[in-house]
Amino acid sequence: MALAHGPETRHHRLPAVLRAPVEARTWREFGHLLLGLPLSVLYFALSITMVSLGAGLVVTFLGVPLLAAALVMCRAFGTVERARARGLLGVEIAEPAPVRGRPGGGLMGWVGGVLKSGESWRHFLYSVLHMPWAIFAFSVSLAFFTYGWGLLTYPLWRWVFPAYAGVDGIQLYGDGTHEFYLDSPVEVAVTSLTGLFFVLVTPWVIRALAGVDRLLVVGLLSPSRLATRVSELESDRGVVVDTAAADLRRIERDLHDGAQARLVALAMDLGLAKEKLLEDPEAASAMVDEAHGEVKLALAELRDLARGIHPAVLTDRGLDAALSAVASRCTVPVTVEVDLPTRPAPAIEGIAYFTVSELLQNVSKHSRASRATVDVWRVDDRLMLQVTDDGCGGADVTGGRGLAGLTERLDAVDGILAVQSPAGGPTTVVAELPWRG
Repeated sequence: MALAHGPETRHHRLPAVLRAPVEARTWREFGHLLLGLPLSVLYFALSITMVSLGAGLVVTFLGVPLLAAALVMCRAFGTVERARARGLLGVEIAEPAPVRGRPGGGLMGWVGGVLKSGESWRHFLYSVLHMPWAIFAFSVSLAFFTYGWGLLTYPLWRWVFPAYAGVDGIQLYGDGTHEFYLDSPVEVAVTSLTGLFFVLVTPWVIRALAGVDRLLVVGLLSPSRLATRVSELESDRGVVVDTAAADLRRIERDLHDGAQARLVALAMDLGLAKEKLLEDPEAASAMVDEAHGEVKLALAELRDLARGIHPAVLTDRGLDAALSAVASRCTVPVTVEVDLPTRPAPAIEGIAYFTVSELLQNVSKHSRASRATVDVWRVDDRLMLQVTDDGCGGADVTGGRGLAGLTERLDAVDGILAVQSPAGGPTTVVAELPWRG
């Protein structure tokens, strides 16, 4: 949930209690409460009628589809209420997930999906519960509003009583023997002051009533936490699948363009050396020496590739040794401090390793720094990583694929990446991962 109308930051000369009666927010919320009564009566009548009719006919073929149609109608009411809350209460509420029927189930599968949806039943519950509250909110807000402004402006319209009713003013008491009218200047002034009190109090009453409306809309018409979490997990699963596919493509490309090409050239060189072995032994020996150098280069490339997939030092000795090895390959001096009581889960350990590796690569390529530091520690059930450098700054999560891709990878495991990199530096990147030891 988000507020569509943010709080005003400019300073006012009048205090809030004097501004509230004429502020746009008060009038929007008052309009919301007034409009809520006729709409809630319509929602209540239609939803109760349709659900009762569907439940009564459930023993027949028509009952189940009719009950599903009633719930779909309630979801439509929820759409109207979310739009009304967005426009008048300043509350932004996400739309619930669409109803999903059983794959291949056709119309009856969709009907089953509607009936099994907890969000559909919460929309029905809102249609039923909102009416008694709307009656109360309508009555209280309208009473405070009309009595407040009516009494405040009493001196302006008191002339109606002697002119058309034959009395001197508002009658407070009368039993046939004694009568009391608000007609003297003092009584009129006290009446007007009483109205002023109600006018000043009314906006806060309206805001309190509207606050309950906000709770009802958010609590019953917003997506459930479970549905939101499922949607997040589906999105994270897509990120993981895309990342794995990208890694496989990178490995295939590195093998094809690197070690594989060198091995093909090596095979050709050895073939030529074999042919020249008897004719020109010296040339053949030179070719074998050159092939030996190509073998070393191919082995180095394969070693780097294997390290990029999952370094053996990480598995054998943990993050401290693995990050120290990464730091030694950085183009600037890097200080590594790892303070962990135990080792986290292997998957989290691998993500932490590659996160630091990517950040140190950014330091080498883009920061123009003279030194960097890596700190790793544990806070409760979270693994914290911090990489800092004294470079030129200007790193941005949205500025390119590197940090943006790293953020998506961390999101996939409920991690967080925070970047603080003002122009001119220094740059501090903090990553937070679940421990899962």
